[in-house]
Amino acid sequence: MNCYHCGAPLTGQDFCSGCGADVKRYKRIIGLSNRYYNDGLEKAGVRDLSGAVESLTECLKLNKENTDARNLLGLVYFEMGETAAALSEWVLSKNVKPEDNLADGYIEAVQNSPNQLDSLNQAIRKYNQALAYCRQGNLDLAVIQLKKVLSLNPRFLKAHQLLALVYIHEEEWEKARRELNRCSRIDVRNTTTLRYMKEIGRAPGSGEGAKENGRGHRTEDVIKYQSGNETIIQPLNVADTKKSYAWLLYLLGGTILGLAVALTLILPARLQSLKAAQNEESRQIGEQLDKKNAQLADLEAQVEALQASNAQLSGQLEHFSGTDGMLQTMEALLNAAFLYLDTPEDLEKTAEALEKINPDTIQAEETPQACRDLYEKLLGEVGPGISQASYKSGSAAYRSGDYDTAIEDLEHAFAYDETNSDALLLLGNAYRRKGDSSNALRVYRQVTELFPNTEAARRATGYMEELEA
Repeated sequence: MNCYHCGAPLTGQDFCSGCGADVKRYKRIIGLSNRYYNDGLEKAGVRDLSGAVESLTECLKLNKENTDARNLLGLVYFEMGETAAALSEWVLSKNVKPEDNLADGYIEAVQNSPNQLDSLNQAIRKYNQALAYCRQGNLDLAVIQLKKVLSLNPRFLKAHQLLALVYIHEEEWEKARRELNRCSRIDVRNTTTLRYMKEIGRAPGSGEGAKENGRGHRTEDVIKYQSGNETIIQPLNVADTKKSYAWLLYLLGGTILGLAVALTLILPARLQSLKAAQNEESRQIGEQLDKKNAQLADLEAQVEALQASNAQLSGQLEHFSGTDGMLQTMEALLNAAFLYLDTPEDLEKTAEALEKINPDTIQAEETPQACRDLYEKLLGEVGPGISQASYKSGSAAYRSGDYDTAIEDLEHAFAYDETNSDALLLLGNAYRRKGDSSNALRVYRQVTELFPNTEAARRATGYMEELEA
């Protein structure tokens, strides 16, 4: 454990041997944080995932730089099917400890498996669609969607719970119990799962049925046995009929007479019937063959449509996981936010982090509104300060005659604060002094358009008249 003030290793004393700071409360807070981490680790080991999330959250409240706790929390979220929450925790952990961090391996394992990432994204979209179906009352469609979700991500705890809730609503108690048992195998002490289990236990007729037995009851003439859903009746006192030679002769005579009638009367009609049945069967086979051919053509069209859809989905996957994809943009944005919060006095670091973000990706329709808002907020916070610093350095370069450096700094200043008319006017002057008349005129026109009726616009107009003369 190191001192929070100077970073020196702490001893058993209540003060830092390096700087003399009082570390009694600090050591108590760190010890309590480690205790929560150990508790979360034990709960995760016995699959008490909900309890582990609670303990690890408390641990991080006390010590946000505990990367081991944050990595473990991400693993717990991933085991529960919460992929987005897991990635957020790993990205934050990586920003706290960039080097030698297990979070790097976790993030790469997800990003380097496009099929797995696509399955997880599809599972989330289908789960949201199932929620919408439930709100609309379309429970049959919700069940179908949830089964697809669980085929893509069998560990998605919320999907199991929602499916169990639908079964409870439909009073399909056994199916609900099976889903809740699966929930218990994922998270043994989840409160929602236990509450649903309790509701099933209260439901009328939801208990296990009576066990089957082989006992029967006897009536006057029969013995009845119950076997499952069937009743077997065995007659009593059935006497065997004694066979006699006369009876055998009667039987043989009847058989010979029946054969004679069949040969003369029944057989021709039977042959005609078989021939008609054969013709009808041939006709039906022909109709089925035509139907199968039509279905084959329809399936081929579906294959072409699916191939086109696959190409579209591949493009969407590239948007999410490519070099300028959604995941990389979110990581860079979180890194910029962390730098701003961690070192608010060093705006240059935050500005460098923001410049790594592709503005087109941030402004894309698929980007969450919260990410766009965070990006605009950071620009608004660091922009004026960066603009003034760049304006000062650009002014100094302009005065010393280094117009290339001045142009670069002044463009940087105006990019971060588009209300900085002085930076824009001085940028035009730098182009004019460099001899670049076309860019100078372009910048002066921009000054007159953006800041009309100002001193900067009046001076820009005078410079344009000199250049156009």
